[in-house]
Amino acid sequence: MNLALWIVTGLLAAAYLVGGAFKVITPKEKIAAGGSSGRWVEEFSAGGVKAIGTLEVLAAVGLVLPAVLDVAPVLVPSAALGLVLLMLGAAIIRIRRYESKLVMVDLVYAALAAFVAWGRFGPESFIS
Repeated sequence: MNLALWIVTGLLAAAYLVGGAFKVITPKEKIAAGGSSGRWVEEFSAGGVKAIGTLEVLAAVGLVLPAVLDVAPVLVPSAALGLVLLMLGAAIIRIRRYESKLVMVDLVYAALAAFVAWGRFGPESFIS
């Protein structure tokens, strides 16, 4: 179980670090021009998109560093729980925008983050 949690955590951290950094660095207009998966930015200001990207980067760091450094390991499942909430919000935006094909992607990410939160709060907790 611990190995599965680490694998999922690593994959989530990598995905959110890259995706979040992209949102922070790339102008909103360029994200929107990237295709149907980037049209959601039309719902947010440029600052809002950068804030979402920043939250994703912080969550990616929070998924890994506290456990690796053994400093405040409760932040790992807390970061995962934050990602669950972020992805449920993303799914709601997609539903409102009638982007039903992409809702499942958001829900899969939410489920993976929920698995990490459950595992690290519960059976494979870092907290002693």
